[in-house]
Amino acid sequence: MDLRAIAMGLTFAFIWSSAFTSARIIVADASPLFSLALRFLISGLIGVTIARAMGQSWALTRAQWRATILFGICQNALYLGLNFYAMQTIEASVAAIIASTMPLLVALAGWLFLEDKLRPLGVLGLLAGFAGVALIMSSRVTAGIDLFGVMLCGIGALALTFATLAVRGATSGGNFMMVVGLQMLVGSAVLFVAAPVFESIYINPTVPLALAFIYTTLFPGLLATLIWFLLLDRIGATRAATFHFLNPVFGVAVAAIILGEKLGPLDLLGVAVTTLGILAVQMSRQPAQRSSAST
Repeated sequence: MDLRAIAMGLTFAFIWSSAFTSARIIVADASPLFSLALRFLISGLIGVTIARAMGQSWALTRAQWRATILFGICQNALYLGLNFYAMQTIEASVAAIIASTMPLLVALAGWLFLEDKLRPLGVLGLLAGFAGVALIMSSRVTAGIDLFGVMLCGIGALALTFATLAVRGATSGGNFMMVVGLQMLVGSAVLFVAAPVFESIYINPTVPLALAFIYTTLFPGLLATLIWFLLLDRIGATRAATFHFLNPVFGVAVAAIILGEKLGPLDLLGVAVTTLGILAVQMSRQPAQRSSAST
């Protein structure tokens, strides 16, 4: 993995993780699904407009259309929709911690079902990652965390895992900003249908809501998603997904600084163990990648 890919991955992980904190602020003053649908509508229209200004085409390949629809449904409507809904009752740091299981699930599913090679170091990394997440969650569960919210975040992680594996190689072919914009609009359409069914729509206009909404729309909404697609195209799904392991590091830190969510000794230890997990998984992938490239 080159330095540019590492920089892209770190930037993506930080922006993506910060979205849990901004989402927590949003759902304090607005219904989650409707506000997320509105965010995706605005992000999608901006993204498509930028794409057209860059000369990108509506004429996506069949694989790109498949990726656009899958990510629009699984990432935007399910993964983010369920996380937004859950953060009405659980902390932003908890949602970020659960989200960090996604790369574990990607690597595990690829190993079990897609014949991906996973060396012993990678297996140890997976175990460390799960152990770190479990360590962090243990104190939260004993403190009386809302298990329904935890379940929603878990289902969201599974949905994003499925989408990440299903679109392997489908993001190539250019038109990345167009793909990002269109998948936002797909997610928006699904959420606009779901919102009146699953919630009472309301908006309480406040300055924190406005600032969090603008930030979430432009940065996690557009910039992070564009970086993610470029990263998938550059280094592949499994290696790109390992950057999600940094969600506990950035997610817990941002929530603690902005929202004042408490960090205990088990949280810090769990973050450290999870970080070692990402390093182990990443190191286990490197030889295989170089070997396959030379054949």
